[in-house]
Amino acid sequence: MAAGFARALGGDRVRVLSGGSEPAGGLNPVAVAAMAEEGIDITTSVPQLLATEDVRASDVVVTMGCGDACPVFPGKRYEDWALTDPAGKDIDAVRPIRDEVRARVQALLAELLPDAHPVPDAQPAADGEPGAGRG
Repeated sequence: MAAGFARALGGDRVRVLSGGSEPAGGLNPVAVAAMAEEGIDITTSVPQLLATEDVRASDVVVTMGCGDACPVFPGKRYEDWALTDPAGKDIDAVRPIRDEVRARVQALLAELLPDAHPVPDAQPAADGEPGAGRG
């Protein structure tokens, strides 16, 4: 979800890489549905192993509880977001998780891109395109 929001809200201002220390075999369909409610399609995302070279090439590394399983390089900025895992939860339980992820991504993008226009919410516009809603 974080990568989906970062791509939708950051556009071409950011490069987003995503991976996990123990990637799932497929996407969580409830997370996909929760993101679709925001006008963000993450169905083309493929869970993959976090690549050491991606961490090395990143300016900011956001982790979600991977602890010692994630590679650490001195001088990199790391943020560990303690979020509830949406796995096995219904849509009503996933929505607040999604909203927290959105808020954290928005705050990070606002910090990383201070000279950019305010980062919009990811609500779909009247034409259904993401990122043009409340903002």
